[in-house]
Amino acid sequence: MQRLTLAGGIPDDLKGSIVALGNFDGFHLGHQAVVNRAIQRAFHERRPVIVATFEPHPVRHFRPDVPPFRLTSLDQREHLFAHAGADAMLVFEFGAALASMDAEEFVSNVLGEQIGAAGVVTGDDFSFGKGRRGDAALLKEVGDTYAIAAEAVLQVELNGERISSGRIREELIAGNIGEATHMLSRDYAIEGVVQHGDGRGRDLGYPTANIEMSDYQRPKYGIYAVRVTLDDGSEHPGVASLGVRPMFDPAQELLEAYLFDFDGDLYGRKIEIALHAYLREERKFEGLEALTAQMREDEAAARQLLA
Repeated sequence: MQRLTLAGGIPDDLKGSIVALGNFDGFHLGHQAVVNRAIQRAFHERRPVIVATFEPHPVRHFRPDVPPFRLTSLDQREHLFAHAGADAMLVFEFGAALASMDAEEFVSNVLGEQIGAAGVVTGDDFSFGKGRRGDAALLKEVGDTYAIAAEAVLQVELNGERISSGRIREELIAGNIGEATHMLSRDYAIEGVVQHGDGRGRDLGYPTANIEMSDYQRPKYGIYAVRVTLDDGSEHPGVASLGVRPMFDPAQELLEAYLFDFDGDLYGRKIEIALHAYLREERKFEGLEALTAQMREDEAAARQLLA
């Protein structure tokens, strides 16, 4: 799996590719349908597949003060695209230049001259170019002029409603992890580097791996049954707390995961914490004894759910 940029150029062996084009934040079932269609076309036409994504997200460019909302990191997307069967990930650096580019120029110059695409697949609601004037119809019309066969994939629905990144965010905020999982086709996962904490978890008999939430969408604060993937590829069940730790001062937002039956040093290592089930809201207890008793109950509940 190659990670490409326009500045770095497109290798000759990837010219004439089928490009799946979109934000693909979350890489949910709708996004997967677009990429799967691109892969299907590429297989029949004996062409490579490039999945093109934007970093930062266009929303971050136009509304820099918007609260964190990402569903995946760039590294996570690269892994997901590779697992789907793509040959390369192309990262469009979204800034003023791309935001002000006319839709026609994007097709002719970027897709045609720079990428050398033979075909492009998008969702039927994809928009692009200055003022978001470009849509699937314009992409097909202009693409035909430059021998780029454009195709739009119809939306994917769940329970009669269109699957979207926005809908997934709403379910995460509400604590409806199961609904988010159905739309993502996997558990929502946060990736980060384990940092040193204050050691309170270890003192209570529950040493935790702590990571910051960074630019990820904040799900509902509380306690979760989780699966933790380490940088060596191993997966471990556990229980995690996401929130501001109301028992302790000062308040600090953290995602803290306790890995069941694990004994090892995780400091400085990149891990991924996948939220499998929401157990309860975070709350303040009368004392450490009551907190520890509740932690034992949380562990038992998580073990049962993950068994």
